[in-house]
Amino acid sequence: MMKFVIVAGTPGSGKTSVLLHAINHLKNKSIQPSVAKIDCLYTDDDKRYAKTGVPVLVGLSKDMCPDHFGIYNTEELLDFAIKNKSDLLIVETAGLCHRCSPYTKGSLGICVIDATSGPNTPMKVGPFLSTADIVAITKGDVISQAEREIFRESVLEMNPNAKIIEINGLSGKGCSELAEEIMLAKAVESGDDVLRHNAPLAICTLCVGETRVNKAHHRGILRRIDGFQFYEGE
Repeated sequence: MMKFVIVAGTPGSGKTSVLLHAINHLKNKSIQPSVAKIDCLYTDDDKRYAKTGVPVLVGLSKDMCPDHFGIYNTEELLDFAIKNKSDLLIVETAGLCHRCSPYTKGSLGICVIDATSGPNTPMKVGPFLSTADIVAITKGDVISQAEREIFRESVLEMNPNAKIIEINGLSGKGCSELAEEIMLAKAVESGDDVLRHNAPLAICTLCVGETRVNKAHHRGILRRIDGFQFYEGE
């Protein structure tokens, strides 16, 4: 059993920078984490993590949704941390699909979101925000106090139970508070965990490689522009 932390968020929100500061705080408390970085096509963030002295595993999902890829490989990620004799595993996922929530019920779910992305962003990003335990709001220092308050209220509207931490990925402000929350996380049994939220409804022929755009070539659960949903196929 070990602590299991899953971090998702909007691209460019500063997930890695925030975690680097938090990891330094954890190490100062004699907590030894392992990190798994899940991305799509390329990342060099493993080099940044390596500078903290923590074991790092990179997974590139390529044609697969990064959240699905991470979920599918959860057992291997936990085994990686166990082999390193780590106290906790931190999984940072690209989180590009706004219909996915990578968090499991046994994990600590952290959503990192950029305050400069606009006040409506919390309503656009779906369950990776609405099912998170902690929402870390970054880049609040470059917008006005009024804009920060509006953004915060938008987050609470989508996830009223979340603990909000305002964080600066450059200076590290707020990252010690995030580290404290990580230290309070419960340990999880790797074989008994389940997702907090179902994955997107289904796959369609576009998902499995069909490139033709005519409706006649597509099967699966489909939705028209007017919102009408139907199933086409066997």
